[in-house]
Amino acid sequence: MDSPSRRSSPPGFIEKDARKTLLFIEERLRGTLPGLSAQLVMAPFPRPGDQTYLDVGERCHKAGVLLLLYPRQEQLYFLLTKRTDKVFHHRGQVSLPGGEQLPSETPVQAALRETEEELGTSMPGGEILGLLTPLYIPPSNYCIYPVVASIPHPPECRPRSEEVAEVIEVSLAHLLDPPRALREIRTMGGKAVEVPFYAFGGHRVWGATAMVLAEFAGLFMRRGRKRN
Repeated sequence: MDSPSRRSSPPGFIEKDARKTLLFIEERLRGTLPGLSAQLVMAPFPRPGDQTYLDVGERCHKAGVLLLLYPRQEQLYFLLTKRTDKVFHHRGQVSLPGGEQLPSETPVQAALRETEEELGTSMPGGEILGLLTPLYIPPSNYCIYPVVASIPHPPECRPRSEEVAEVIEVSLAHLLDPPRALREIRTMGGKAVEVPFYAFGGHRVWGATAMVLAEFAGLFMRRGRKRN
């Protein structure tokens, strides 16, 4: 079998060896990202607003979120959190761990700090693999910066009860299974909206989180070119 650096991978590709898959992901993150077109696959339609992070610049609030990969029985997994009804934004929704970026922080620092605060876990031996494309969320005026990282073992989570109602473990293979992407009609702001979502263990993952995961899944479906 050719190494990931020497061949283009078909949709749904995932190595049996978790370390090889992480190297594959890191290489993809250094190349041309799938970007907005991949994110929009999981965007509600009609989407509220068409501005991107490039349009809003410094006029938005910034947040870092963490897609933390780790091996379990030679498979890669990542964590999502179900938010409690006590939080200010997105109550009861499923999201990647993370939160608002402080003025003195980078997106990576914000994602790591917020994840540690939410899940009560440190990440010894962790490695930053790269960043996905920033995503602007018009209704909240937030721009989220998705950080992809890995640790060599499953994390020990002690979730903060005020913020996290449930920690959800999802396998990478599960994300890349095409039937997991579904659609439904919801009423938002008095209008019918078609909402794509991922179904993970009885949970519906939609909105910004689904859009970030769609771009991440897109890394496995195209050959990235090196950035200049």
